[in-house]
Amino acid sequence: MQAIKNNFVPLHPIMGRKIVLTIMIVMQTLALGAQEWQRAATITADMTANERQARRIFNQAFQQVFGEQGASLHYDVNIVGIYKTRGDISFKGKKQKFVDERVNTWNDGTTAYMAFRKKKEVHIHAANSDKKDKYSGKFKFVLDDFNYSISEDDGHFLLTLKQKKKAKGTIKTVKAWVTKKGYEPVRLRIKVAFVWTTVKISNFRAGGIDDSIFIFPQQQFKDWKFIDKRND
Repeated sequence: MQAIKNNFVPLHPIMGRKIVLTIMIVMQTLALGAQEWQRAATITADMTANERQARRIFNQAFQQVFGEQGASLHYDVNIVGIYKTRGDISFKGKKQKFVDERVNTWNDGTTAYMAFRKKKEVHIHAANSDKKDKYSGKFKFVLDDFNYSISEDDGHFLLTLKQKKKAKGTIKTVKAWVTKKGYEPVRLRIKVAFVWTTVKISNFRAGGIDDSIFIFPQQQFKDWKFIDKRND
């Protein structure tokens, strides 16, 4: 393919929830781990023009989301007929704020606070602890473990990442729609194991993230139960 010019499977509900959580943890893990991991997909002269362009645009989009300037976005996740959820996430370097339908999380880079609204409990973890969620620590998104291609769809660039045959990892395929101007994320379709999930992204903003939003507002939770798990 030439380079582009710049002018359902039945699923048990519990499994569905785990897959959604998997995708959310992938997003969080990327946000927190992008500083240490490979920051860009490699581009070499022996690649096709299409793959070089796909990797270049992906790299720019990746930096839009996970660069040092920080970013925030709203997401809607849908596994048709199985599970839906939505939330907001902001991140900047190793700091993070995450709000969904069951928990609010503040991570100031040193300590993570998870406020479970139904139980009125706040769990405290070390910021880099995999125990914040039982699915954390299982994901390593290696950018060069995928073959890349680019096409156009619905007025956007469509970046397709397919896992290479010998690569290991939970994520098998990623389809990312980004704007032609600015390469901002619009929508994701992610194949985790054998299930496709759609993530719609809105209210995306790169930069302008005030560090104060990552500080846990302890006064708002003074009547809640606190469980310190930093030494677990």
